[in-house]
Amino acid sequence: MNRPPHGSRHPRRANTRRTDYDESDVRIRPNPRGSRARTKIRPKHDDAVAARVVTVDRGRFTTLVGEGTSDEREVTAMRARELGRTSIVVGDRVGLVGDTSGAPDTLARLVKVAERDSVLRRTADDTDAAERVIVANANQLVMVTAAADPQPRPRMIDRCLVAAYDAGMRPVMVITKADLADPQEFLSGFEALAVPSVITAIQPDGRIAGLAELRAVLTGADSVLVGHSGVGKSTLVNAVAPHAGRTTGAVNAVTGRGRHTSSSAVGFRVFDDDGRALGWITDTPGVRSFGLGHVRPSHVLEAFPSLAPGEVDCPRGCTHDEQECGLDGYVAAGHAGEKGPARLDSFRRLLRARSGDGEDADGPSPST
Repeated sequence: MNRPPHGSRHPRRANTRRTDYDESDVRIRPNPRGSRARTKIRPKHDDAVAARVVTVDRGRFTTLVGEGTSDEREVTAMRARELGRTSIVVGDRVGLVGDTSGAPDTLARLVKVAERDSVLRRTADDTDAAERVIVANANQLVMVTAAADPQPRPRMIDRCLVAAYDAGMRPVMVITKADLADPQEFLSGFEALAVPSVITAIQPDGRIAGLAELRAVLTGADSVLVGHSGVGKSTLVNAVAPHAGRTTGAVNAVTGRGRHTSSSAVGFRVFDDDGRALGWITDTPGVRSFGLGHVRPSHVLEAFPSLAPGEVDCPRGCTHDEQECGLDGYVAAGHAGEKGPARLDSFRRLLRARSGDGEDADGPSPST
């Protein structure tokens, strides 16, 4: 009986021929799941047509191609698979390929998103880290509030100011319905901020007073309107962009709140009475709250310039909500003006809401 060599229990394996594997061999598959090439290299799409996103609806993007030219047209596009979950919002500058004629029932591919100059963001609440991008590349935040019906909410303005400064945007305040109440007392609470303001009112003949001033503020700017439902944002948009056709609604007499008439953000060109383009304006759905969970606490004070100089008297690492805070003495000495105590209270409410230690109601406050 022939026995295998000493130390060998598997004679067949002992006779197996060794092979030097070479990945250049067409018979070798380095990837056990298949031979499909895996690469991060994407096409550059140098021939992509430049466009601007004006609205987003269920995965379809309405864009404007050839802005300001005789060939200006709206083109509907869908996101290219290679973009994955890349965020695309109103105001984004994008690149399109495919059918960009804008003809009915055509669909282009959105393959590029340019770097943004600015991003206006908000969160669901102050403790939520998940950000929601409202609009991209805007340089002016127009805070719209009504003088009455619904009542103005100063702390909502404070929140918008914080978001504007954090995004590097110029804030502007627009007061609507001045025919129902005098807005001067409300505006006096923000005098120290030197924020430009425009007051509008409905005249007896139905025309809107203050439109010339509003158009002047919007000229040369890329603006976004933010405010509660029922304050008249859509009415203003229809006045400066008659082609917009935004639906308007009334305020609920029981709750004092408006109902949503805009379900998504939409960008429109602003024109003067002679049809000349002045700028861009984005109408946004009415908001009940404006979370600031994405804003660092150190940036919140930037929205309160009447308080900021008092920070030099604060101890190192001051949270601005402790007994040793220098802001108390600064305000008590009258350096922050007559509205100083109310501004300090609003500032601290924002800080507590961000940390989850308190609730910052954005309702009307007689002290401000």
